[in-house]
Amino acid sequence: MALFSQVGKYSNFGLFIMRAGIGAILIMYGLPVLTHPDKWTGMGEAMGNLRIHFWFAFWGFMSALTMTVGGLFCILGLWFRLVCLLLLFNFIVAAFFHLHSAGSLNERLNEASHALELCFIFFGFFFVGAGRLSVDKG
Repeated sequence: MALFSQVGKYSNFGLFIMRAGIGAILIMYGLPVLTHPDKWTGMGEAMGNLRIHFWFAFWGFMSALTMTVGGLFCILGLWFRLVCLLLLFNFIVAAFFHLHSAGSLNERLNEASHALELCFIFFGFFFVGAGRLSVDKG
């Protein structure tokens, strides 16, 4: 369609908008957990689904740190592909946590849907890269 023929020129700006929006949401979710150590253990218990039953507070802290700093680096486009892999792992663990919780399959899928969506986003971002509007200019 001729109306949208010029939009392709701005694909790097589109990547920046996606990076900035998702990064800001990650910071908004991760920072309150990062600044409240009493929440780390609860978040870290998700690692039990991977048969890791120790250091729950450490894993919760690492998850919150990954979301907060990873969100910032996502916005900046700094070490973008590495950040995408770390966030992908983070949300795979979150998806497993929700899929192995109690309730019907429909309820569990509903709970896991946000984490699964972010898995696909960060897996795709890993291949696409940050674009030109990034600190790394990847």
